[in-house]
Amino acid sequence: MKKSNIVIIVIVAILIAVAVLLIGGYNGLVSKSETVDTALANLDVMLQRRADLIPNLVNTVKGYTDHENSAIEKVTEARSKLVNANTIQEKSQADSELSDSIDALMLVVENYPDLKASQNFIQLSDELAGTENRISTARKDYNDAVQGYNLSVKKFPNNLISGMFGFEQKDYFETTEENREVPKVEF
Repeated sequence: MKKSNIVIIVIVAILIAVAVLLIGGYNGLVSKSETVDTALANLDVMLQRRADLIPNLVNTVKGYTDHENSAIEKVTEARSKLVNANTIQEKSQADSELSDSIDALMLVVENYPDLKASQNFIQLSDELAGTENRISTARKDYNDAVQGYNLSVKKFPNNLISGMFGFEQKDYFETTEENREVPKVEF
């Protein structure tokens, strides 16, 4: 074989290897991006499920209380923020506010033994607790998917591919600073 034929074969082999690397890297990033999007959609479903339970909870509490409008309004406002949130940061912030306002509402409920004993309230509380557990799992699944995707975007040679095709890092679903602090319990 001539030397020029060998050079051409080597060049073609290198081009094929580069093409395979590009295609594999691109397809891997697309798959991981879709995994993140699916995890976010699942999280959104759980957040919406909780948001759908809130009006029933609020109406049940309203039926037993006359003076607790502040706590009820906070829950309603926080729910509205969550339902209208668009970005992951907005959803994270609204989720945190809703959790805080629900906790405050549950403290109010402690003052109403008839409400706590109500079958409707007990059922809603159980559904809400189950939903909170599902949200926690969905948050973890989403953040795990984001971590895998972000690592792929950052690692060589995918960082070159992600730059060429516009794959950017995705945001984690994070808690707020207030929720990271350990609550102080005093007796």
